[in-house]
Amino acid sequence: MKQAMKHAMNHAMKRGLLLFAHGARDPRWAEPFEAVADRVRGFDINVMVQLAFLEFMTPSLIDAGTALAAAGCARIDVVPLFLGAGGHVRKDLPALLAELAAAHPGVLWQLQTAIGARTSVIEAMARAAVELADSDVATDLATNHTTALATPQPAAGPRP
Repeated sequence: MKQAMKHAMNHAMKRGLLLFAHGARDPRWAEPFEAVADRVRGFDINVMVQLAFLEFMTPSLIDAGTALAAAGCARIDVVPLFLGAGGHVRKDLPALLAELAAAHPGVLWQLQTAIGARTSVIEAMARAAVELADSDVATDLATNHTTALATPQPAAGPRP
């Protein structure tokens, strides 16, 4: 009975997912993160998804978190879209979440591990690296806009 009630409450509770990335001055930098947010929205229509940035881009974590809280989310999972848990994830992010928790005490803010620490992400990056290494450079240049780097040639002439 208790478990059934907890299950019903979890499904009735409005949930949010706050994807948190660093940010950059070049707006194109955000494109892969926006694609992740769009895919997440396609996976689970019962979760409200916001993408937020630490710096240089908007919305900020505070603004995006406030929007989810204002939309009625009672639980908001925060997923750092970082490859590892450096200073931003270990220090800056908890301070920002403490600010959100103080401003919205009725919301459960759940900090998840950095996405890059997940085995599935590590596996996907390893597979992608192998695929890139095995790919034809001409095909990549035409389809993925990658850049082929020339091998440096030694300088001509005698060495001192």
